[in-house]
Amino acid sequence: QLSLVESGGGRVQPGGSLRLSCAASGKNFIFYTVGWYRQAPGKQRELVGTITGVGNTNYQDSMKGRFTISRDNAKNMAYLQIADLQPGDTGVYYCNAAHNPTGLFWGQGTQVTVSS
Repeated sequence: QLSLVESGGGRVQPGGSLRLSCAASGKNFIFYTVGWYRQAPGKQRELVGTITGVGNTNYQDSMKGRFTISRDNAKNMAYLQIADLQPGDTGVYYCNAAHNPTGLFWGQGTQVTVSS
């Protein structure tokens, strides 16, 4: 099993950038695919993108360009870099980690607020 903790959120002005972190505790992190999601106020949680254990990334079409997912398996960390933040990026950002058949694990989320 894995335990995930997101961090790095906060309040930023439009045009700014953030790097969110997802810290994993547990074994065999490299075998898990990590996903980043966001949930805007009043909306459903939506996928930003995923990264496999060997670093292959995939993004939702609407997220391509400003979002970059990376990971450091030696540190049991995954990251979401967001550039040119806009008010529409406001929401809670979650990471998850999935491995078949071990399971799917979620973090508690980190709040990002984009406002001038």
